[in-house]
Amino acid sequence: MEGERFIHQLRVRYQETDQMGVVYHANYLNWLEITRTEWIRELGIPYSQLEKEGLLLPVTEVKLKYMYPARYDDRIEVHLQIVNSSYLRLDFEYEVYRVIDGLLLITGTTRHVWVNSNWKPVRLDRVMPKLYNIIINKQM
Repeated sequence: MEGERFIHQLRVRYQETDQMGVVYHANYLNWLEITRTEWIRELGIPYSQLEKEGLLLPVTEVKLKYMYPARYDDRIEVHLQIVNSSYLRLDFEYEVYRVIDGLLLITGTTRHVWVNSNWKPVRLDRVMPKLYNIIINKQM
């Protein structure tokens, strides 16, 4: 990953692990969502405000590559970066690291589309130009 990153730290909770003592694979998706939500908050517009204004950002595609497992009580960092954005779509890349040794655990991408409360695609530059400009500048 190159360029501007957003980093969010989490700690693995016991409930996120499976019988093998490692984080259950689907829980990584929760961590990516938490990081995206915190990233939007950091931009100055909490996701709850987007929803109040009838704007949603559902996931349309996910790709993950698992290299090493996270385990209970590990501190992890989720690195997020915009890799592509337009008035309609937003794509992120992620890297998840274990903090204690910097080991890269997973890499992944998500693709999103801006929709209104009726799940119809909308142009972010028209419905929320301030946010659109912030995102475009973060991508550069």
